[in-house]
Amino acid sequence: MKNIIIGTAGHIDHGKTTLIKALTGRDTDRLKEEKKRGISIDLGFTYFDLPSGRRAGIIDVPGHEKFIKNMLAGVMGIDIVTLVIAADEGIMPQTKEHLAILGLLGIKKGIVVITKTDLVDDEWLEFVKEDIEEYLKGTFLETSPMISVSSTEKLGIVEVAKIIDKLTEELEEQEDTKTPRLSVDRVFTITGFGTVVTGTLLSGVFKIGDEVQVFPGNKVSRIRTIQVHGDDTDIAYSGQRVAINLVGLKKEDIKRGDVIAPKESMQSTMMLDIKLNLLEDSQRIIENRTRLRLYIGTNEVLCRVVLLDKEQLTPGESCFAQLRLENEVVAKRGDRFIIRFYSPMITIGGGEIIEANPPKRKRFDSKVIEELQIKEAGEPINIIEKIIKDKSKNMISIKELSVIMVIPTKDIKEIVKKLKNLDKIIVFSLSDDDYLIHKEYYKEVTAKIIEEITWFHKKNTLKLGMFKEEIRSKYLSSVKPRLGDCFIDKMIEDDILKQNNEYISMSNFEIKYNSKQELIKREIEKKYLDSGFVLIKLDVLLDKIDYNREDVIEVVEALFESEILIKLKEDVILHHEIYDQSIRKTRKYIEDNGSIDVSNLRDKLNTNRKCAIALLEDFDSKKITKRVENKRILY
Repeated sequence: MKNIIIGTAGHIDHGKTTLIKALTGRDTDRLKEEKKRGISIDLGFTYFDLPSGRRAGIIDVPGHEKFIKNMLAGVMGIDIVTLVIAADEGIMPQTKEHLAILGLLGIKKGIVVITKTDLVDDEWLEFVKEDIEEYLKGTFLETSPMISVSSTEKLGIVEVAKIIDKLTEELEEQEDTKTPRLSVDRVFTITGFGTVVTGTLLSGVFKIGDEVQVFPGNKVSRIRTIQVHGDDTDIAYSGQRVAINLVGLKKEDIKRGDVIAPKESMQSTMMLDIKLNLLEDSQRIIENRTRLRLYIGTNEVLCRVVLLDKEQLTPGESCFAQLRLENEVVAKRGDRFIIRFYSPMITIGGGEIIEANPPKRKRFDSKVIEELQIKEAGEPINIIEKIIKDKSKNMISIKELSVIMVIPTKDIKEIVKKLKNLDKIIVFSLSDDDYLIHKEYYKEVTAKIIEEITWFHKKNTLKLGMFKEEIRSKYLSSVKPRLGDCFIDKMIEDDILKQNNEYISMSNFEIKYNSKQELIKREIEKKYLDSGFVLIKLDVLLDKIDYNREDVIEVVEALFESEILIKLKEDVILHHEIYDQSIRKTRKYIEDNGSIDVSNLRDKLNTNRKCAIALLEDFDSKKITKRVENKRILY
C-alpha cells in the first residue's frame, strides 16, 4: 500500500504554512503563540487530497533556527519534501541548513516552490531562480521540479498539487510486513478517551487491540482506537500519519521521542555504532569524545562520539564511530540520524546506524572495523550471520535476533533456515525458542573440548571420562545448562564424544587395564561374585587384596564408574551380576505372591536386612517397584 507523507522545509517566514493552507484549505498553526506571532513554532499536521484521489499526510515544520529541534522531529518520516524559498529573500541560512538535513536523512524526492512571487518583478524572480539552481547543484533536488507561486493570490497552486501527485507515483510501495514502529511527536489527552499519541508509522501495521510498549522503558498498553487523517479506522499502515489512543497510560508516561512498538520487540541502548558523515561546509571538526546532540526519530539526546578509525573528522569526511549516549534510545540498523554541535547548536552532520545494540568498541581495532564494514554493506543474511557469530558464546535466540534487527520473527526464521542450509550455523531447539551458534564457534570450542578430554584420558586411563558438568562449566558457562547439554549432544551426534551416565569421553575411548590392574580387577570381581548377597565392606576388601592399596583403590573406582560394582549405600556393594539376580528374583516373587516386603526379600536372597532395605529403596527409585505401606508391588 502506498501511503505518502509530504513535508515542508525552508527559512522562517518564507510561506510554508501559507502554502499548505492554499493547497488544503487548513491552517497547520494550532498554538496561540503561533497565531499571535505569525510564525510556526512546533510541528503542524494536516492532509492533502491529491488530484489522483490519493490522500497524503502533510507535516509543516518551523523555519526559525531556534526551533530546528522541532523541525528535525517532523522530517524523519517524510517521503517528499517541499522546499519553500521566498522570492523576495531567496536562499537564507535555514534554507541551507534544512537542505543539508534532508540530504543527510536520505530523502530522495522533492519539489522546490518559490513563494511570494507577487512581491517581486519578473527580472528579480529570474535572478532568484538562477541562484537557487546554482545552489542546488550536487544535491538530491538538483533536477527536481521548480515552480513559482503566490499562495495569497492562489497562483501556481494547482500546478504544485499536480507535480506532487506525479512524484507520489514514483515512490515505492511501503512494506507492511516489518515490525511496526511509531515515533511519537505529540502526546495529549482527550476527555473521555484518555491519552493519545501521534506520529508517522515508520513501518509495519497497527491494529485496534494490539499490545504495545513505550520505548525506551517498560510501560505496556493496548491500542483502543486509531485515527488516520482524522478518520477512525481499525488498522493503520506504514507511511501514514497516525493518532493512537492508548489504554491505561497517562500523558506524563509518554513524551516526544518515545517509540511505540509491539511488546518486547525492541531493545533500549546507551550506545550506537554508526557511519558518520560531516558536512562539507561544517563549521566544526569532530575530535574523539566530542559532545554532540543526536537527533533520531523524533528524539533528541546528548552523547559523546568515539571515533573508531580516525583521529579527527574534518568537513566532508566520513568515518565509523560509536555514540555513547546520556539517555537510552531505541533504534534499528539503517535508521538515519542528524548530529548538531553541543554549543553553539549548529547542524554539522549525520549518517546511518550500523548496529543499534553494540558492545563497547575499542578504537583502531581492525576486527571491529571489518565487522562494521560488513554490516554497513551487507545484506540482512550477512549481518545476521555476523551477529550470530559475535554472540555464539551466549547462543543468541530467534527472539533476541528479532529485537536486535527489529525484524519480525517469521522473517528471522527464514534467514536462519537459509544459513543452516548453507552450513553456516547450528540451531539448538528448546521449548521456548531456537538458539543459534556459528559453525566456526562450534569448531573452535569442540577443538578445546577434544584437547581437554584427550589429556584427561591419558592421565586417567581407568576413568570413563570427565563429568559432563565439568565440561559445561569450563567451556559452556555462558549459557543455561540445557543449552550446554545441546552443544555436547551435538558433539555426540557427530561421533566426536560419547556419554556414559554423567561421564563424557571421546567416542573411541575404552578403559584398558594393564596386566597388574587386570589381575586386581579379576580378584575383586571374584570376591564379590563369590560372596553373593553377603556384604563385604570395602575396607575389609582392601586389606585382603595383596597389592599396593592405591592401585587397588584405583581399580575399585573404575569398577564403580563402569558399574561392574554397584554401590547402593556406603557398605552395600554388589557385583552387577548379583545385583541383576536381585531384580529378577524380586520380580518373580511379586508376580507369584502379589507383593514383597523387607523380610521376604531378605529371606529370598539369604542376605541381611540392611541389604534388603537398600535394594528395595533402589528399586523404588528406578521405578521397578512401588511402595504401598510396608510392602512393594511392581511399578
